[in-house]
Amino acid sequence: MSDLAALLPAPDAVRPRASTATRVMRGGQWLALLALGLALLLPMGTLLSRAFGNAAGEFVWFTNFAAYVTTPSLLAAAWNSVWTAALTTALVIPLAFFYAYALTRSRIPAKGAFRAAMLIPILAPSLLPALALITLFGNQGLLKGALLGYPLYGPVGIIMAQVFACFPHAAIILAVALGTADGRLYEAAAALKASAFRTFLTVTLPQARYGLISAAIVVFTLVMTDFGVPKVIGGQFPVLATDVYKQVVGQLDFNMGAVVGIVLLLPAVIAFLIDRWAQRQREQTMSGRAVAYAPKPNPARDWLCLLHCLAVAGVLLGLTGVAAWGSLITFWPYNLTLTLANYDFANFDPAGWGAVWTSVRLATLVAVIGAPAIFTIAWLLERGPKGGPVPGLLRLAATVPLAIPGLVLGLAYILFFNHPSNPLNFLYGGLVILVVNCLTHFYTVGHLTAVTAIRHLDPEFEAVGASLRVPVLVTFARVTVPICLPAILDIAVYLFVNAMTTVSAVIFLYGPDTKLASIAVVHMDEAGQVSAAAAMACTILAITAAVKLAQVLAGGLVDRATQAWRQR
Repeated sequence: MSDLAALLPAPDAVRPRASTATRVMRGGQWLALLALGLALLLPMGTLLSRAFGNAAGEFVWFTNFAAYVTTPSLLAAAWNSVWTAALTTALVIPLAFFYAYALTRSRIPAKGAFRAAMLIPILAPSLLPALALITLFGNQGLLKGALLGYPLYGPVGIIMAQVFACFPHAAIILAVALGTADGRLYEAAAALKASAFRTFLTVTLPQARYGLISAAIVVFTLVMTDFGVPKVIGGQFPVLATDVYKQVVGQLDFNMGAVVGIVLLLPAVIAFLIDRWAQRQREQTMSGRAVAYAPKPNPARDWLCLLHCLAVAGVLLGLTGVAAWGSLITFWPYNLTLTLANYDFANFDPAGWGAVWTSVRLATLVAVIGAPAIFTIAWLLERGPKGGPVPGLLRLAATVPLAIPGLVLGLAYILFFNHPSNPLNFLYGGLVILVVNCLTHFYTVGHLTAVTAIRHLDPEFEAVGASLRVPVLVTFARVTVPICLPAILDIAVYLFVNAMTTVSAVIFLYGPDTKLASIAVVHMDEAGQVSAAAAMACTILAITAAVKLAQVLAGGLVDRATQAWRQR
């Protein structure tokens, strides 16, 4: 008996067997990490390797980077990207801050209408404001003399269009930052008889400082990495985004294109790291005992806020209206008769309306596949096993796409999926690679939305299910998903809108049968068909606005259904 006991392991050495649920969730984490690795890490690794090689595939160390540094035109493009992004940020942040301030800290009327007007640039491709500005201030524009002799095509036009395109992104971030104010601080300031201006300097700005940092980082990154606006309205003014395109499409120099892509990636990564720091600092300053701030009537403040919102919303709606009007002109600027002929896209582009339907198919697939997948992976991370390296690697892989510009990711996809030795090269030029690219590029925002929703869900749901021996997947399907349906709907609409409007993420990847509407806008503008390009851009806007409206209508039903489910 003693010999048998000696052969058995000690009780402390016996490893507990993982439950079926734990094994299933760990397997799900491995599959998610494998999928993200294939869609993100391998393409980006290929991009990095090509930057250090030559056309013959030989490793040349930093030769390509040395050639970049000694090429004046490429350095000029880098500098142009930096200073236009910085100036755009300096213009957008004050406009967005006071717009968000009016929505959260004043008692102006029609806040819902102002919020809706604020979102218009998000629903439109970034090329739409550029086309509207051409109609107003171009060489044949209605107000071509209003720029005091400065040409529209170049930095002036890029900055004006980027202010329009980036404004809502900053305003949304700042509205959240200002909307979470602690009302107790304002009560203390009032008790100390501090003036409104002093309260603004000592209370409002410090509370919103991390929101300001995040908004500035987002705007700077968007301008640095955007391709559509400088392509349409940049003229001969070089920036990094258009240089990547020229190196790859114009000169077929993939190695130098990879180098420019890495140069474009660096400021985005630095900005991303600063933004993550700002978000962590903001979370640390939030208190669970905070009291919601309720603005009191102040006629002077409210009138100023109302005038600011009217002016900004008027510009947003005005530029959109100019683009819509320009899409109905027979032949700009010689025949201003209104017509619907510009919407007969077959006369201007071989793909015709097929480009629109391809975009709708792409966006639908991205939303239908992406929303459930993103939410499930976020659930596996938040509720699955935490031990081992897999959760940490998966969380990193889910966050990294936010720091990668669409143009860089698209170039990485060319180099990886189009390589002759890659068994997946048959995907290049098809719809599948466009779906995978869009899912990867827009993954992080959806992931963060899902994580926020799941963290607000009481863990006792899973605990009760486990005590009743209900399989974890059944609890997920019957409890977690129904409660989090509003967040899943938000993710789906976000993916749909961005897949419809993106240019930079797909400019390298479409094929003859998968040309998208946003790409058709670029090609029509290149051919001088400005009215037809505006018509296509307005068509994209109409589709995304209809989807957003459907979300608002469906959101009320989903919220009521979720509340009814919670009360069961």
